[in-house]
Amino acid sequence: MPKFIKNYPLILLCLFIGIMLLPNLDSIQVTIMEARNFITAREMITDSNWLLTTMNGEPRYQKPPLPTWLTAFSALLFGVKSVFGMRLPAILMVMVLGVFTYKLSKFILKSRAHSLINALILTTSFYVIGITIEAPWDIFTHGFMMVAIYYLFLLFKSETVNWKYVFFASLGIAASLLSKGPVSFYALLLPFLIAFSFSFKHKNLKSKIVPFVTILILALVLGGWWYLYVRLEDPHTFEAITSKETANWTSYNVRPFYYYWSFFTQSGIWTIPAFIGLLHPYMKRRAIHYRAYKFTFLWTIIAVILLSIIPEKKSRYLMPVLIPLALNTGFYIEYLFRRFKHLNSKKETLPVYFNFTLIAIIGIVAPFGLGYLFYEQFHNHIIAFSLFGLVLIVISLLILTQLYKKKIKHVFLLTVVFFASIFVFGLPVFKTFTSDNYKPVSRLLKKNETEAIKTYSFGDATPETIWQYGEKIPTIHNLDSIESLPKDSKFGLFTYGLSEENRSFLNSYFNIEKVNHYDLNEAEPDSRQYKDRLTFDYYELTRK
Repeated sequence: MPKFIKNYPLILLCLFIGIMLLPNLDSIQVTIMEARNFITAREMITDSNWLLTTMNGEPRYQKPPLPTWLTAFSALLFGVKSVFGMRLPAILMVMVLGVFTYKLSKFILKSRAHSLINALILTTSFYVIGITIEAPWDIFTHGFMMVAIYYLFLLFKSETVNWKYVFFASLGIAASLLSKGPVSFYALLLPFLIAFSFSFKHKNLKSKIVPFVTILILALVLGGWWYLYVRLEDPHTFEAITSKETANWTSYNVRPFYYYWSFFTQSGIWTIPAFIGLLHPYMKRRAIHYRAYKFTFLWTIIAVILLSIIPEKKSRYLMPVLIPLALNTGFYIEYLFRRFKHLNSKKETLPVYFNFTLIAIIGIVAPFGLGYLFYEQFHNHIIAFSLFGLVLIVISLLILTQLYKKKIKHVFLLTVVFFASIFVFGLPVFKTFTSDNYKPVSRLLKKNETEAIKTYSFGDATPETIWQYGEKIPTIHNLDSIESLPKDSKFGLFTYGLSEENRSFLNSYFNIEKVNHYDLNEAEPDSRQYKDRLTFDYYELTRK
């Protein structure tokens, strides 16, 4: 391993994540969850709603404010319209997660190389990256909790009580609570504590009881003050939101107990190694540090079991499981580093050849398939397409060459680079796939400000619409009386469908002009990704 990697692994890790994710950070369309969070951050800045958080002017206490504060601070630097600025804090949290995964591994395994393997597996796992745009606040709650887990591990394994560990563990848990409530406490910390108790011995356990209780009390105080503040300042809204959120655990998106048991597929390119790493009878004789392997195995399985108990289930809720799973998979990859050249059993070598050959074949075939399916975009953006295809093909051929030579260390690193290249070279290509129907609403606000026209929405505007428009869009809930309508002599109106009855009522009081039809879908209308809720009409109404 090069000297730089050995001497500065954490710098290398952060550089890798930055190069992979930052250049095209604003290429992907803002998702519904991102839009909600970004709107809240924007209204913190524009309306000073730093504690009683809002979305489109309405209370939004479903999510604690810490990630929104960090996003708002970033927006102050880059501008409230900057998608790059809004997304940057989540990417920095990927770095935090990777760094503390490395540090925890290093403390347990005493190996820089093995620890870097674990961190690279984690930061190239599909849903760890995907969660930053699908549900970006999750990366904060689990990232902060990983900081707490690292210092808890140091505390449990130290001969004496180091109050620095107590302080930082408390801060980590508190920050996690202020990011998404008790989610990570249940899904990541609790299984860690159980797995640790079954795998390692606590040193001087009695002397650690008071510090551990101190950690919990400090974490609850530092992480719970916002909940108490909102409860006192706006009790009715807070109780209504809390009741609804709690009810969702047992009545919304209910799935069977076994729903999560394909969890290892969420690691993406590491699916097969992750599955093999979970074969305890196979790995217990091959892991270089059995007790540590037992710990990561139990941590993974217990986390899945605890999540499976909750009736409400979504694929993204599995993201915290990918943290111990990456550590667990690292034992299998490290074993291949040591032993693959000497393996003769086809039962052991075939899964390795299959996994990495499959990745290489996808890399070789994908550019030609994309060129065939998206010929017009390919023709219009030939340089971006060609560069992306060339990079994938070259890396794939190198993977096959190194696999043939049984140089698994090189194959692993090339696979990591393969994953990163999809973001670095692929995102500019996928950005060209925008539908011809795509018609954003981002320029409308400037026009309306020039003409002093305020815009409303009949029915709740979608979060994506509000974010893209650039300011709050008040909602008109009913079109049944003149009192329910704005007093403005002229105003704009977004509608997601006007019935003849609605139109007849409005015609009684207003001259109605349909100005535009907007479609915020970047996907084609016949695509599965196409969402009807992102299409709407815009009218201007002038009083008669």
